[in-house]
Amino acid sequence: MSKSLVIVESPAKAKTISKFLGNNYEVLACKGHIRALPSKPGSVEIGDDVIPKYEILPSSSRYLKDIAKSLKGADTVFLATDLDREGEAIAWHLLAALNLEPGAKPARKPAPEVKRITFHEITRDAITEALAHPSQISINLVDAQQARVVLDYLVGFNLSPFLWKKIRYGLSAGRVQSVALRLICERELEIRAFNEQEYWSIVAELTPRPERSPFKAQMIEAGGEKLEKLSIADTQQAHKILDSLNNADYSVRDIKKREIKRTPPSPFITSTLQQEASRKLGFSAKRTMSVAQKLYEGIDVGSGTTGLITYMRTDSTELAESALKDIHNVIVREYGERFALARPRVFSKKSKNAQEAHEAIRPTDAGLLPDHIKHALSQDEYKLYTLIWRRAVASQMAQAIIDSVSADISAGKGNTFRATGSTVRFPGFMQLYSEGRDTQEEDEQNNESMLPPLEPGQALDLLGLHPNQHFTQPPPRFTEATLVKALEEYGIGRPSTYASIITILQDREYVRLEKKRFIPADIGMVVSDLLVKHFSKYVDYGFTSHLEDQLDAISRGEAEWKPAVLGFWKPFISLIKVKEEEVKKSDVTTEQTGETCPEPGCGKALVIKLGKYGKFFACSGFPECRFVRPLANGNGESGEAAPATGEVCDTCGAPLMLRQGKYGQFYGCSKYPACTFLRPLNKPVAVGVKCPDCGVGDILEKKSRRGKVFFSCSQYPRCTFASWDRPLPEPCPTCNAPFLVEKITKRWGRQIKCSNKNCKYKRTVKEEE
Repeated sequence: MSKSLVIVESPAKAKTISKFLGNNYEVLACKGHIRALPSKPGSVEIGDDVIPKYEILPSSSRYLKDIAKSLKGADTVFLATDLDREGEAIAWHLLAALNLEPGAKPARKPAPEVKRITFHEITRDAITEALAHPSQISINLVDAQQARVVLDYLVGFNLSPFLWKKIRYGLSAGRVQSVALRLICERELEIRAFNEQEYWSIVAELTPRPERSPFKAQMIEAGGEKLEKLSIADTQQAHKILDSLNNADYSVRDIKKREIKRTPPSPFITSTLQQEASRKLGFSAKRTMSVAQKLYEGIDVGSGTTGLITYMRTDSTELAESALKDIHNVIVREYGERFALARPRVFSKKSKNAQEAHEAIRPTDAGLLPDHIKHALSQDEYKLYTLIWRRAVASQMAQAIIDSVSADISAGKGNTFRATGSTVRFPGFMQLYSEGRDTQEEDEQNNESMLPPLEPGQALDLLGLHPNQHFTQPPPRFTEATLVKALEEYGIGRPSTYASIITILQDREYVRLEKKRFIPADIGMVVSDLLVKHFSKYVDYGFTSHLEDQLDAISRGEAEWKPAVLGFWKPFISLIKVKEEEVKKSDVTTEQTGETCPEPGCGKALVIKLGKYGKFFACSGFPECRFVRPLANGNGESGEAAPATGEVCDTCGAPLMLRQGKYGQFYGCSKYPACTFLRPLNKPVAVGVKCPDCGVGDILEKKSRRGKVFFSCSQYPRCTFASWDRPLPEPCPTCNAPFLVEKITKRWGRQIKCSNKNCKYKRTVKEEE
């Protein structure tokens, strides 16, 4: 009896697929990439030719052994890796690692027949269809992936050592990551250079006659002059306009009504899924893709394990005909005929590559409503599946119809106010889904209030005039959603790489996330500045986008990969050799200030240096003079001395200064380095409980380096008592132990327990308490 071997990437995927196939099939996982370029010099031999020297990854060896063992009894091998460049490359590497390439000496004769299968979803029907229509490996997609890998290697293994010599050891640069870093750093420079401007707006609170619901209108014309955003510059000008409105009569001059038809957004592609999951769920791009992978590979929802969504790495907004019928039936059943479409809605294509233009991300079975399968999903899986399900279904629902009303209101000669409002006549797709916004301003623009019925010529009563002061705002720092959006708009990288780009920037400590926005660290700014000044071509947005287009052309068979790599490499390595000689480390890591060292008897130039934890002031006469002074903050935004805190050093009595370290701000002695005393930013607070170990010290609430709260004895280091649980100053009602502890867990919430481990007393505290 013939036997077939199916090879996929992950064990979870293998487990799901094996349940759809009979005993004649064996499904094994190779655990992702099995060959790669080693992280060492010489992994790419490059001259007149480009020769990548792939090696089998150590982590893949045991999986390959299992596959090779099963290969001996197989008549047919189905390479069922993912249906993108990465998946195609993995299939190609499998051929090489298993000696199945054309012309290779197979492990046995006759060699098994090798077939390539792809599928958009892991369902029984999709797998059956794929097995019935196998194909061959697309060498064009493989070549595009090889070009990407080789280019990334050549940039990383030549530009990173340059950074080690010119800034400090251990830094890295990447073909795409460095461009993404530039985006973040340039936005930061815009923010620092921004000068806010004051401006005012005047709002009238009015009510129609006879008295009805009040509404607000904003002044758009004063004394016959149209008001722009910055027209009213200060409070004097605002009050001058207010004076001109004294005793003015208010009446409706003009009413404009229009019907707005709003079309739903397209089904998710990879980038829009990452953006919307960030906006609505607070998920990072990495978390989004990890959860989506689980939904794709399969979950048992009660009728056997099956994939719940289609493949999550895609640039296409298309939906299969069968999916459109499925979604139409769900809309009719759940919302009624008037919410459904007579003909499916088609969205414009985004993908340039027909071979990679897969389906959009959608549920494999729209009939699996999120709430019906909630019991089988984790919290993250349920949230993301709900988001995908709603977006896909909403994309095929009727347009929303909104009645928009705009009323111009006269207030004396040459003065006009405008009130706008809208009502939803028919919700359409908005019954199910509304797209997230990136900024508060966008939300305000899309949230107009309702107006009472108004007629031209209708008199209005003034309830009050409100002058409002505003200030122009700098461009906002990037969130994950807006960074992904910017990368996509510039054509930098590809959606499948965005998560890894963001992760690398954070792991290298080039940027940090604060309040969900990216702030570049000093080292990130220095690296970006060096690359922009000396390698401007290679961190240029247009150049990087053009290189992505070249890779796309290779994947379509319109270009060859080796000439593309050589065309990049020759000028790149020549520039690095020139810059090795031109650029001095002191030029990069030291900034002149124009000040002199304040240390008595020194008088040498004071400079700003880049240290391990950021920039600081230092004497250029180091090591003879060891004067240092921190910047006002860790980003080098001010050349002033760090502010005094009004407190003194516990060791020497000198003033304490606010300083910036690797883990944030802290208090340090102003006599550093002569005195090395430091203290956390927040003073430890006593919780009112004596230490159970020594009985002398008080239990203090402190924070760890990573910001996590813990409790320890004030007598440390003489007493080493420490606990993550908060001690409470009340005795145990069961055993009379001196105090209880408060424990907070994800599963049980807030619990009160006895500090005596032998006592079983505990109680759960409800939120309302």
